[in-house]
Amino acid sequence: MNEQYLEILKSRRSYRQFADKDVFPQTIETLLDCARHAPSAHNIQPWAFVVVRGEHLKKEIAGLTDYGRFIQRAPVCIAVFCNDDSEFYVEDGSAVTTYILLATEALGLGSCWVAGDKKYYADRVAKLLNAPAGYRLFSLIPIGYTTRKLSAYKKPLDKLVHYENFSE
Repeated sequence: MNEQYLEILKSRRSYRQFADKDVFPQTIETLLDCARHAPSAHNIQPWAFVVVRGEHLKKEIAGLTDYGRFIQRAPVCIAVFCNDDSEFYVEDGSAVTTYILLATEALGLGSCWVAGDKKYYADRVAKLLNAPAGYRLFSLIPIGYTTRKLSAYKKPLDKLVHYENFSE
């Protein structure tokens, strides 16, 4: 069993504050290379990524969101798009977004899932990033080095797991 991987799964948190330190393009490429291996229905892989580094563009995206104002302070923001012709774009977009979040943790970075799909600003962000027709914004993921490690309360397992049915 790979204990290190299990620890990554348990320790990943959502970070909204980032150190003033750049993230190398090779690091972003590594995490996106990991992300592209996410499972997808019928192996359609309906996703595409836009890596946003420009200060003006990050500020503009942040200003469009309701809960993502901190995007402008991240060194990098990855916009995840999914082809909306895919019947399972929600499941596939969730899987690839989760892979990005876990890869950032494995690479010593912090990230946060900012909603995109079905949000009022999704079309405006898609237009801003010149998304082709048929692609919808699924998520925005600001990424950077963290200033400190966060801990978070997680419900105990015995409060979440039921065997055979909920009354067990």
